[in-house]
Amino acid sequence: MSRLQVVSGKGGTGKTTVAAALALALAREGGRTLLVEVEGRQGLAQLFGAEALPYEERKIAVAPGGGEVFALAIDAERALLDYLQMFYKLGSAGRALKKLGAIDFATTIAPGLRDVLLTGKACEAVRRKDKAGQYVYDHVIMDAPPTGRITRFLNVNDEVAGLARFGPIHNQAQAVMKVLKSPETAVHLVTLLEEMPVQETADGIEELREAGLPVGRVVVNMVRPHHLDEDTLRTAADDHRAGVARALSRAGLGGARRGGLAERLVEPLLAQAAEHAGRVELEREQRAVLTGLDLPTYELPLLGAGMDLAGLYELAKELRKQSVAE
Repeated sequence: MSRLQVVSGKGGTGKTTVAAALALALAREGGRTLLVEVEGRQGLAQLFGAEALPYEERKIAVAPGGGEVFALAIDAERALLDYLQMFYKLGSAGRALKKLGAIDFATTIAPGLRDVLLTGKACEAVRRKDKAGQYVYDHVIMDAPPTGRITRFLNVNDEVAGLARFGPIHNQAQAVMKVLKSPETAVHLVTLLEEMPVQETADGIEELREAGLPVGRVVVNMVRPHHLDEDTLRTAADDHRAGVARALSRAGLGGARRGGLAERLVEPLLAQAAEHAGRVELEREQRAVLTGLDLPTYELPLLGAGMDLAGLYELAKELRKQSVAE
């Protein structure tokens, strides 16, 4: 199982929720996962009901069995200060640059630099070892930018390594790309069973493959249950008003007389049945498209009560059922 799990997806598909559930699922007995946020939205803190995450690795949850989940909101300015200290030993001079606004200026006018810093910090956590030579984290989960930007975001270090042909910047970019393009990494894409998210997922997978980045799995999120069997679905839109009215009458919902309660319920019931049948057919078509991508797939259910911490644990349990660690 890859140690760096990158989670992306079209906006609205629930990629942050999936990243959080994946982190919980991978934090097995005695294990440790780091959940990394790179977009500055503090979405992880909201999901776990915690205060805004600082620029430090903080334990945010305990997984079933005792595993620990840590979280980090990577700040590009602070990451740049770390970088300047690591490679140039600037120390207080770097902090002085921040006070002058130079750090903010650099990360704002050079978005590529910002992405280098964000990916570099995540990869550093993947490679980090303790004094005994063991990895500090078993897995690092990155809540990454949306599908339309994910390939450029992950591949920016390749571009930087090509521009800076020697020195610490070149070496750092090369080290990051060595992780990102290795079996240590897997990029998962989150989608819904809807046409636009599925198409964006297919396009994103093609771009990732062309860039030589390792595609992991497709996660189909918010899968709704099917309430009707196949025979009922096939006839849902047909004209069976009289039969439905008689069935409602037998159920005690008023007599079958014209204008009675049973008759008034027929139209909305048939309309809902037809809508459900149409949605099931659309989902069947989108599943066929996803099958054609030739990738392993997870499916996560739509939680009727909404998303909270209990819901995250429920989704993590579902991922474990689907052998997430294989």
